[in-house]
Amino acid sequence: MIGLAYLAVQVVSFAGILVIDHRWKLAAFRAPAAAALAVTASVALLLTWDVLGVRSGVFFRGQTDFMTGLTVAPEIPLEEVVFLAFLSHLALVCAAGVALAAEHRSRALRSSRDSDVHRTTGERR
Repeated sequence: MIGLAYLAVQVVSFAGILVIDHRWKLAAFRAPAAAALAVTASVALLLTWDVLGVRSGVFFRGQTDFMTGLTVAPEIPLEEVVFLAFLSHLALVCAAGVALAAEHRSRALRSSRDSDVHRTTGERR
């Protein structure tokens, strides 16, 4: 049971980011196909990087009691794939969140400027 601890923590973290994504419709809940493509492409790229690192002897699998021990390729544990998917989705959610916040701020400033103009000219909206 302890061998699932690391994977369980990753899944819970992933679920938390999905809740945030769902609440504000940032990535997967705004454009599911685009988000799936972006996450899949980034996981493929990062796994390729990992495979090249393993082949060159730079990367190796560390084993603890908290990991499942399952591998998807030599020296690449299942947890690595889940982590890369989590990391990729987190990056999408963060980027979309920053863009949404900047858009909201821009709209608020524009609205504030517009109301100041109407106040100083005496115009009614």
